[in-house]
Amino acid sequence: MVDSLGDSLDRALEKAFTRPAPKSAQAQMKYLVKQLKGTKAVAQALGISQRTVERYVTGKLKRPRQDLHARLEAEVKKRWQPQVRAKARQKAATTTGLVVSTRARFGFEAAGGTTDDGRIRDITQALPPEYADQLFTAREQGAGEDQLRQIAADGLARMYFRANNSRAHGLDVEFTDVERLDIDL
Repeated sequence: MVDSLGDSLDRALEKAFTRPAPKSAQAQMKYLVKQLKGTKAVAQALGISQRTVERYVTGKLKRPRQDLHARLEAEVKKRWQPQVRAKARQKAATTTGLVVSTRARFGFEAAGGTTDDGRIRDITQALPPEYADQLFTAREQGAGEDQLRQIAADGLARMYFRANNSRAHGLDVEFTDVERLDIDL
């Protein structure tokens, strides 16, 4: 399964971290207890009992089940270094933009009713800051994968297919059948 565009955005922000997130289950639980101000809140966030959280904090339990491990890691990463994450997002949205690297099917419709059937293309393209801002804003507001893909498709259409709107005016790009997708800041 291919990662979603939202997951790729999260991974791009994680690359800006200045310190690694806690690795052991005990360290992760302690971090979450501190962030959420109590074991009860952590238990609710992870869908486990408060006593189980306490056992991880004291070190009596060390290796969580696979599903709990994934939830625990996701909750820690979501809260890890929020200021660093915000700074990286701000920089991408105002000055540097982002780079989209993908292997996907691109098809397009041009003005005047002409069409071109889609084909698989490998594209690595820098997108300007306004697209980074749109993607991060949409992600924070809970936009679905289709909305995020449409924003990325608009950016790729403008920068790659229309050469920053200097040619192929009116070209609409379809971005489907994604095989690989990675975003860098």
